[in-house]
Amino acid sequence: MVEITTRGESVRVDVRGLHKLLAFKGGFELPAAAVKSARRMDEKEVWSMWKGFRVPGTHLPGVIAAGTFYKNGEKHFWDVRNAARAIEIELSGARYDKLYVEVADPEATLRTLSAT
Repeated sequence: MVEITTRGESVRVDVRGLHKLLAFKGGFELPAAAVKSARRMDEKEVWSMWKGFRVPGTHLPGVIAAGTFYKNGEKHFWDVRNAARAIEIELSGARYDKLYVEVADPEATLRTLSAT
């Protein structure tokens, strides 16, 4: 799971707990202006999607997707175990093209991101 916070003109993505090891990443920061859109994902959509080529990360289909994945020329970051709390964040001009992450409160996180 990740925690997303905003500070001024930046968005902080902190990977929590054991997920740091599974995702090979503790967190990162990106400009708030890089967030193009954010939406809630459907559980079936999360597990039916081909994630791409994992470099590095962990992927057990239907259980967890965590780490960096390359798909169709894009770089994605995944950290989802509970698909019911997954959101997709589309970015522009950032290190990643898309983030697929599980958060504690998807609706609150989406409100936070839309306020940036």
